[in-house]
Amino acid sequence: MEAFFDFLGDIPWWTWILFFLLLVAIRDIFFQKAHTISHNYPIVGHLRYWLESIGPEMRQYFVANNREELPFNRIERSWIYASAKKENNYEGFGTDRDIYKHQHIFIKNAMIGYQVPENHPNIAHPYFLPCAKVMGAHNKRRKPYRPASIINVSAMSFGSLSAAAIESLNRGVEKCGAYHNTGEGGLSPYHKQGGDVIFHFGTGYFGVRSKDGGFSMDKLKVLVDENPCVKAIEIKLSQGAKPGKGGVLPGSKITPELAEIRGVEVGKDVISPPTHKAFSTIPELLDFIESIAEETGLPVGIKGAIGKIEQWQQLADLMKKTGKGPDFITIDGGEGGTGAAPPSFADHVSLPWTYGFSSVYKIFLDHGLTDRIVFIGSGKLGFPGKAAMAFAMGADCINVAREAMMSIGCIQAQVCHTNRCPAGVATQNKWRQSGINVPLKSDRLAQYFKTFRKELLEITHAAGYEHPCQFHMEDIQVNVDDDYLSSDIRRVYKYQKEQVPFTSMQELYDCEHLGGQKTT
Repeated sequence: MEAFFDFLGDIPWWTWILFFLLLVAIRDIFFQKAHTISHNYPIVGHLRYWLESIGPEMRQYFVANNREELPFNRIERSWIYASAKKENNYEGFGTDRDIYKHQHIFIKNAMIGYQVPENHPNIAHPYFLPCAKVMGAHNKRRKPYRPASIINVSAMSFGSLSAAAIESLNRGVEKCGAYHNTGEGGLSPYHKQGGDVIFHFGTGYFGVRSKDGGFSMDKLKVLVDENPCVKAIEIKLSQGAKPGKGGVLPGSKITPELAEIRGVEVGKDVISPPTHKAFSTIPELLDFIESIAEETGLPVGIKGAIGKIEQWQQLADLMKKTGKGPDFITIDGGEGGTGAAPPSFADHVSLPWTYGFSSVYKIFLDHGLTDRIVFIGSGKLGFPGKAAMAFAMGADCINVAREAMMSIGCIQAQVCHTNRCPAGVATQNKWRQSGINVPLKSDRLAQYFKTFRKELLEITHAAGYEHPCQFHMEDIQVNVDDDYLSSDIRRVYKYQKEQVPFTSMQELYDCEHLGGQKTT
């Protein structure tokens, strides 16, 4: 035996490498049948698959230019990272964006901008920028709510995102006075770290789910009573990445913790249907909204990605007739999405935000209902310039998802659906998420939101206004096409936004229904 080991020890190292490669070649040619390339080109064929696997990273870091990538290009990501870290987020030597490109946004500045007077709330609190409307005020809900920030965290579930990521987001919104939408995965302990919460549920009714998979009003009442951080309820009709499609949560992913939060059984597959069990018609949806508002006292809203508008028309007709309806409406764009979705849905189903929002807003405008609804925009609006256009179109708040993820470390690896997120944000892998420093990342989310609000305020003041709600559609101009080079968005989308009643920022600061922290 000793002689045998001596013989092995005398074999050169390169011989072992050749022997290993021989085994790989034999396996490629004679045993594996799945891959033609490695069969026809043993050994070297594997390089093709390896290069393909690292292709996205190579393009991101070395090939793509600053404005080329999607969904977020390098300039956009760099602005978020720098803003979150409180670093220099300026750019030098002028813009490298093609300002004549289709749909480029121009914000018209005033000859003499708005000058902030002494004793103005923004003197002491430069990041103070709340919503100009109060959720639930028109419908006289028992617990109205004014969001203290016009930018907030969009619906992202615990399960889709890691515990550390959810906790970072919630602590972050507490530090900057924003709210945190739970996503449809239920209210987890990580959502309860001090920030205001919008409880969101979809067709799976996670967190308020009855034994038969339906909706439980009793569970919702208990959840609201036990968690004063919940300020409003949002019913998801559809979402931008995959409207009209349900989902399957494999039993292998359902840990005891997830099972308790979502109200499901450990180890058993959970199927979220594409439609709701609690209602199937617009009148039933309206009754459902009113029953939840009555039982909880909270403002109740709906979220949808926009396609056909006939049912939105029906909803507006009923609201006009009955005087009832949702307190807020979140419009999600087809360009949105944080988790997994079939490409056919992500690429083609539902309208982009500007098209979808303008279609729905016009319906409620024609019915004289816009004053009673808080309109929330969601779909790559986490940049001050895009947000200014959204406010000019009629939005009252915006929700951000991927932008918020990037502020806490997401690098746009685009592997959210694989559970292998290298930044620990969109994974349940304990090792990967252990790299998230929650206190640090929560500071970065808060700083990104503060920087966003500060820059949006500066743009607003440059346009001659005190609050973004005062933007008119004529204040924003976009490039259309070669025959009609540029026009204001009133002419492009063919409606005139109804101006939001606004007196002063001081009035918003003094509002008894203001959420969050005034001093942020």
